[in-house]
Amino acid sequence: MSQRMCTYLTEHLQIDGSAKGATGWFGASRATVYVDHPVHARYGHTVNIDVINPDLGPSARVALELTEESALALADAIRNAIAHAPAGLASKYQKDQ
Repeated sequence: MSQRMCTYLTEHLQIDGSAKGATGWFGASRATVYVDHPVHARYGHTVNIDVINPDLGPSARVALELTEESALALADAIRNAIAHAPAGLASKYQKDQ
């Protein structure tokens, strides 16, 4: 039986949006996605997603620790919601509402 080990593969991406953390809403500018040991979830490994604004310090952070099934379902739900909305409705190029 092979041992299950962390991959240390980390994806970083620039994002444009907002998130609500412990101290309220903040502009979210970066996301990090990786598979590693969780801090709180009851599993040995999880898909971890950190949404942050590094310019605002550690209080500007929202963290998710998801099973791979939940992470994939979330990714599918995001794609489905966008696919069923009018094209460009939530784009960064949208016209002011």
